[in-house]
Amino acid sequence: MTKRAPRRTDGLSKELIVKAAAEILDEGGEAALTFRALTARLSTGYGAIYHHVANKSDLLAAATDDVIARVLSDVVVDAEPREALRTVALGLFDAIDAHPWVGAQLSREPWRPALLDIYESIGGRLARLDVPDRALFDAAGALVNYVLGVAGQNAANARLLAADEADRTAFLTSVSDRWASLDPAQYPFVHKAATQLREHDDRQQFLAGVDIFLAGIATLHQTPYS
Repeated sequence: MTKRAPRRTDGLSKELIVKAAAEILDEGGEAALTFRALTARLSTGYGAIYHHVANKSDLLAAATDDVIARVLSDVVVDAEPREALRTVALGLFDAIDAHPWVGAQLSREPWRPALLDIYESIGGRLARLDVPDRALFDAAGALVNYVLGVAGQNAANARLLAADEADRTAFLTSVSDRWASLDPAQYPFVHKAATQLREHDDRQQFLAGVDIFLAGIATLHQTPYS
């Protein structure tokens, strides 16, 4: 007969449940997060967990809200808007890289506080950069979509490499060699970019993209916008 682990005697809070859920998600992804796994991790019963969270969807959302809240709280409140936007963007990139399930959850339930707070943080700072009201919604949407899209793709690529037990440097070298072997008359840009592909840093390239977006957004008050 299997011996049960002793039940915990201290109080169980929603914070402890969310922290344990995030650990399980980080270790095994969404498929690993079950209430059975959670009760085992916390040495408690189902009833104690259901007292704080309704279901797995509620738990995923709460864990995502917690990750995003920590990212946004790291931004200095009175920082210069452009630098604050770079900090937010890079914080989200790193958070989704560390917790790939966060990106999927943000797109699944866009009405949750996590995504609303991201929009508020980015949109509010763009407004402080004097982006015209008529362009603010599109500018914020474009930047948020870039940040979350690239961060999510980066995390997905990392998971694929990990699943194949592949080395990133070796993978990029292989792809770069293929690009370099292409006919430069047919693929002039790709052929020229082969060396940069091999040597590029995903994080730095992401931040370069943020700077490109911000440079373009900075011109919106100077040009007609319909």
